[in-house]
Amino acid sequence: MPVSNATAWGHLPDGRPLHRWTLRNARGAQVDIADLGGTLLSWQSPDRQGRMGEVLLGHADAAQYLASDAYMGAIVGRWANRIRGGRFRLDGIDYRVDRNDGGNHLHGGQEGFHVQRWDVEPDGDSLVLRLVSPEGDGGFPGEVRVELQVHLDDEGTLDLAYLATSDAPTPLSLTAHPYFNLNDRRPDIRDHMLRIDADEFLAIDAGAIPVGRQHVAGTAFDFREAAPIGSRLHWPDPQLRLVGGFDHCYVPQGPAGATPRTVAVVSEPSSGRRLTVATDRPGLQFYSGQKLTGQPGRHGEAYGPFAGFALETQAFPDQINSPEAEAVVLRPGTPWRQHTRYTLDLG
Repeated sequence: MPVSNATAWGHLPDGRPLHRWTLRNARGAQVDIADLGGTLLSWQSPDRQGRMGEVLLGHADAAQYLASDAYMGAIVGRWANRIRGGRFRLDGIDYRVDRNDGGNHLHGGQEGFHVQRWDVEPDGDSLVLRLVSPEGDGGFPGEVRVELQVHLDDEGTLDLAYLATSDAPTPLSLTAHPYFNLNDRRPDIRDHMLRIDADEFLAIDAGAIPVGRQHVAGTAFDFREAAPIGSRLHWPDPQLRLVGGFDHCYVPQGPAGATPRTVAVVSEPSSGRRLTVATDRPGLQFYSGQKLTGQPGRHGEAYGPFAGFALETQAFPDQINSPEAEAVVLRPGTPWRQHTRYTLDLG
């Protein structure tokens, strides 16, 4: 179905206007997207009774998105997740990037892609979002140009296809950061059943920086068979205690860099809604939303802990400081691509 015309949605501090657009499909579902951060503002989808409901967490207005540190629904970059100490070495040069997470870099820094105004235009029944990240943005080298095509099909799949180029070598890892709650009548997601198709996850230190791969067998992190999120949060696992819940990157099965493969499935028993995540990325960050306490909601309420979960498709955290660093370096003349699909249906 055709994309809606842009509607006014607040202003940036410098006075530039902000807008939102709506994608709809033949089944009545709709997704609202803003040019601020390329943010997924809303996703309305039917439950098993046919009742339309909201499956994304969100703030009330643009000012709250600008003030938030939750990256609510935004496209984050240049680097999704963390870089230890905000430092990396590339082609013999040492770089320091914004440190905004206990001395580490997180999600592009304070002025990352999530608070930038993207150029947005309809393209048939899709939206195309574009952003130019200048040399030195957040401390990163090179000018990076990003294009993101977003499409909602009649089967309930929200398709995100990214393309990026750079005029100098630079690390790059982008992701969408929606928080899901598949039942808008419940205040948290602990009853959701989660399956993650991964045999390994990245164990972390107290700063949430990976220290090595660990097999999921026998741990709270084993979601190879669907299990309720809430019951796993009570396991006496030292990795959970480090961050108060799940905030860890999984290593999904199947080859990365090919066509998207299914990496996670989440279902909510009462609503009947089911979310399937497919991606060509090597990593999947599962965040259980334990630090959402106090984040403002759409209707004047404040979210509590575990109000929503995030499944972020990305490179591995701090990969630029690992032996696998070259895989996350975008070099001139070699376009960077990413393809992720979020599908909502009834299980």
